[in-house]
Amino acid sequence: MIVMKFGGSSVANAERIRHVAEIVKAHLELKPVLVLSAMGDTTDLLLDTAKEACEKGTFSLYNIEELHLNCLEELGLKDARNEIKGLLDELGKLLTGISLIRELTPKTKDYLVSFGERLSVRITAFYFNSINIKASFFDAWDLGFVSDSNYGSAEVLEESWGKIPEKVIPLLEKEEVPVVTGFIARDNKGNITTLGRGGSDLTAAMIAAASKAEEVQFWKDVDGILTADPRLVQNTRPVEKISYGAVAELAYFGAQVLHPRAMQPCMRTGTPVVVKNSYNLQAPGTRILPSWEKQGPILAISSKKNITLVDIVSSRMLGQYGFLAELFSCFAKHSLSVDMVATSEVSVSLTLDAAQDLSALKNELSRIATVEIKTAKAIVTIVGDVSRSSEILARTFRICDLLGVAVQMVSQGASKENISFIVDDSQAPELIRALHKDFFEGG
Repeated sequence: MIVMKFGGSSVANAERIRHVAEIVKAHLELKPVLVLSAMGDTTDLLLDTAKEACEKGTFSLYNIEELHLNCLEELGLKDARNEIKGLLDELGKLLTGISLIRELTPKTKDYLVSFGERLSVRITAFYFNSINIKASFFDAWDLGFVSDSNYGSAEVLEESWGKIPEKVIPLLEKEEVPVVTGFIARDNKGNITTLGRGGSDLTAAMIAAASKAEEVQFWKDVDGILTADPRLVQNTRPVEKISYGAVAELAYFGAQVLHPRAMQPCMRTGTPVVVKNSYNLQAPGTRILPSWEKQGPILAISSKKNITLVDIVSSRMLGQYGFLAELFSCFAKHSLSVDMVATSEVSVSLTLDAAQDLSALKNELSRIATVEIKTAKAIVTIVGDVSRSSEILARTFRICDLLGVAVQMVSQGASKENISFIVDDSQAPELIRALHKDFFEGG
């Protein structure tokens, strides 16, 4: 078996659903399981409608109904109308309750946004059957997904690893295509939960890993993992093969193709991951494996803008145990997540996302150290063969010198997959283009 996951843009309308059907038809002999996101902008429409219900006490389902009922009509699915209308009626009752109490709790919000995926899989499964692809739709909890009750960012529980193959494997033996909701689950009390960022990809990865699939395919709107952000660099190219760890590093530091959470089930079992482009079937895509054959010094470059750099200097650090524990407890107290860290005998430099008020943190840290906070910074991350770090750094710093870019911090992760450094936000795009030209375009 294989697992094929399609995002919202891949099932945005009737034309795209027809296209997905053609892709699936070409893979039927591999026994595919489909995982789908909500159609197009459905999740945003649901949240906007709930916001209107909370603020005004009234709401309109017109845009959501139009999108899905028009899709049914274009696909010629008269038999599916009652099923879809039943879900839309349930959604209307929920929004009526929200409009009356003028409140949207995290629990209710998860119930609300689940309708996008639930509508998507039903329409797609009905269409598959109409063109003689035997298919059935399933909400993820019907196939063994059990989560905790952390609404908005739930975690799939360990018991799901046993339940998922028990449900999925018999379906494949019937030679039918299961079409499954991504992003959602249920807790042990039966309440609907959502799996947070990367949730639909996580659903697909869990099914593949737990069921020992041959591979999981993530069908996106790009040709795979690219050597750099195509919005910054014109001549990017897909990376043919890359490791789980390298993809996680790219994702943490700016690349948007796969969220690191989605990789975790496959990392646990060694299940291969393939990223392919549903708009460009000829593109070979990227294979993600436990390890990769090192072809050159680097695989890809990513960046993360709008970063805050915190420089902390204290002579108390010198030879004193417990200082770093005291230091980082301040960040934990203020619920601040640190991205990068570099230390010397008397100083620590670290980075934070900028969208936070750091005045209270600075006041607290100033009791034990001299603190300087610098904003409008960017992290530039080079992922590749760090055993060649001397070559990578020499070429990188030569380019920085030529461009007049001041490197303000350098960090090489324990994963030995990346080298990251801090520069001014305004200088990052030109630097990334120059690095890409040097490493991938012949200088």
